[in-house]
Amino acid sequence: MRVSGENRRFLLLQGPHGPFFRQLGHMLTQSGAQVWRVGFNRGDRAFWPDSASYIPFKDSVDAWPQRFSTLIAQLHITDIVLYGDTRPIHAHAVALARKAGIAVHVFEEGYLRPHWVTYERGGSNGNSRLMDLTLAQMQHDLAHSDMDLPDAPARWGDMRQHMFWGALYHWFVLTGFWDYRGYRPHRALTVHQEFLLYCKRLALLPLHRWERVLASFRIKHGGFPYHLVLLQLEHDSSFQNHSPFNTMTDFLAVVMEGFARGAAPHHHLVFKAHPLEDGRVPVAHEIRRLAQKHGVTGRVHFVRGGKLAALLNHARSAVTVNSTAAQQVLWRGLPLKVFGAAVYDKPEFVSSQAIDAFFSHPTRPDSRAYRDYRHYLLETSQVPGGFYSSRGRRELLRQVVDMMLLPDDPYDALTKGSAAPRQQLHIVKG
Repeated sequence: MRVSGENRRFLLLQGPHGPFFRQLGHMLTQSGAQVWRVGFNRGDRAFWPDSASYIPFKDSVDAWPQRFSTLIAQLHITDIVLYGDTRPIHAHAVALARKAGIAVHVFEEGYLRPHWVTYERGGSNGNSRLMDLTLAQMQHDLAHSDMDLPDAPARWGDMRQHMFWGALYHWFVLTGFWDYRGYRPHRALTVHQEFLLYCKRLALLPLHRWERVLASFRIKHGGFPYHLVLLQLEHDSSFQNHSPFNTMTDFLAVVMEGFARGAAPHHHLVFKAHPLEDGRVPVAHEIRRLAQKHGVTGRVHFVRGGKLAALLNHARSAVTVNSTAAQQVLWRGLPLKVFGAAVYDKPEFVSSQAIDAFFSHPTRPDSRAYRDYRHYLLETSQVPGGFYSSRGRRELLRQVVDMMLLPDDPYDALTKGSAAPRQQLHIVKG
């Protein structure tokens, strides 16, 4: 059967910062589909140059469900496309689309970062179909697969481009606020505050690099065993919607108390910040305060972003809420403790111990089971490429449009043997 967009009508909502959705819409149009884009602020408008297919939404979020229902009926929409499924405008759209029998295409950052993007139908992260799939089901579907697995990359990829497009997007939103007065960010900060934080993060990159180098040097040459804590952004949707914590401080307090009670007195604890940490939450200050409170000040370290691989080389175990970076922990066969809902939280390779017991004697994962799980992801929802660099977008678009046009989602396509051919990822180092 020929892969075609004929008789398909796509409505794109909010996408990643930058030109990816514009390029995706162009290729869907070339496939024979009709495509429209809803814009909620001047940033969305700036990256969608085609006025004929652009639909501005300038009312308050309360008016969005009714407007969305009207749009999908008037335009006879068959598919909606969005980036992340938990922000209010997307959550409303997903619920209404399901009732109307409309396909929901969800993009997210890769579960296997940095060289992959996640593409699923219906939901991602805690709303992903992966949450309900057992390892036995995955192994059954992999029985006839013979794909060679690429090595796990160690570098993040297009982080600088990510920050650049984010700053540019918020600049457009800020300068065009008068045209979209009803727009409200899905995060607590104002657009002006978000823009300033992006600019501050870019300006401080050289200073933060030297802080990171010094902290990493002390850990590497300290000669002590240590456990690694993978921090996330407090405003990230996975933390806000799929974890038991209201704030990052709540998580830090639980981990610090567990370490003080359970870890051997000569062990250390290393907190690694998310690469996009921008200072809106005083993480470093809270870590110092809690370390002093529990009497472990000399054994606690904070590393501001950077590459994860070097820290994993000598770590005894790792702890996180539900960071996707934990996939690199499992790939290396290190013990892992998670607190929130995560697509990789399977009993075969994630510890169920209490946090103090985990720091005392962490159980090791079943590495063969994790290899099967990773193989399953690479055969289904993980697509080579990225949203922010031009090379990453080219790599992604070569494959993901065919996946979107197929009748089956990536998981059903593997089960039925109807998946589009998957290209191998050739990692270029340097």
